[in-house]
Amino acid sequence: MRSALILAALLTCSSCSVIEQPSGLIPRWTTAWKDVATRDDRQRLADWRTTFVAAIDAAKKAGHSAEIAREGVLLDPDAALGPPGIPNGMYRCRVIKIGAKPDSGSLAYVDNPPFLCRVKANRDLQRFNKFGGRQRYVGLIFPGDAVRQVFLGTLVLGDETRALQYGQDELRDVAGYVERIGPSRWRLVMPKPHFESQLDVVELVSDGDSGGSEEGHAAE
Repeated sequence: MRSALILAALLTCSSCSVIEQPSGLIPRWTTAWKDVATRDDRQRLADWRTTFVAAIDAAKKAGHSAEIAREGVLLDPDAALGPPGIPNGMYRCRVIKIGAKPDSGSLAYVDNPPFLCRVKANRDLQRFNKFGGRQRYVGLIFPGDAVRQVFLGTLVLGDETRALQYGQDELRDVAGYVERIGPSRWRLVMPKPHFESQLDVVELVSDGDSGGSEEGHAAE
């Protein structure tokens, strides 16, 4: 049965990578993100706005003011609208990398092509997966504050098919805030990622068929 589901996923969505999940995405189950977040990620999240502004400034100085202006609220650090939180379903997601890390050789602004993402129920939290691309996020969405939710997860690279458990490898850990920025539109803001950029922003737009079959998109 499992083999049949994986085959169906590959046939239905050729751009989706099959990612085998660890037995638990976090070391112990909790619905309080502060109980599981690493010290490094607590600091990254605390400094998110300073990081956001610095990354935008760096990209503008590198000649990308027009691209940033064109994105409007997506790249406005204060654009979060508050509840409701992101609903379960399929999304078209697009990753923008802003501000190059020193000596990384990376560009100051990279707008990547869109891929499919999914948000689904995971016990009393939500699980987030980005399918396709050379950097794929896998993790959990926790309750946050009155404005945003918190994402803690890991990064799957290249042709890897297995996600590490959060906290196993600091360089693979990712942390960010999920914010609503418009009707059927959210963003995942990840400050100080460990690779390439100063800030990663993922735009999530409802796929329109958010109740679609899970088997048609990924196997976990």
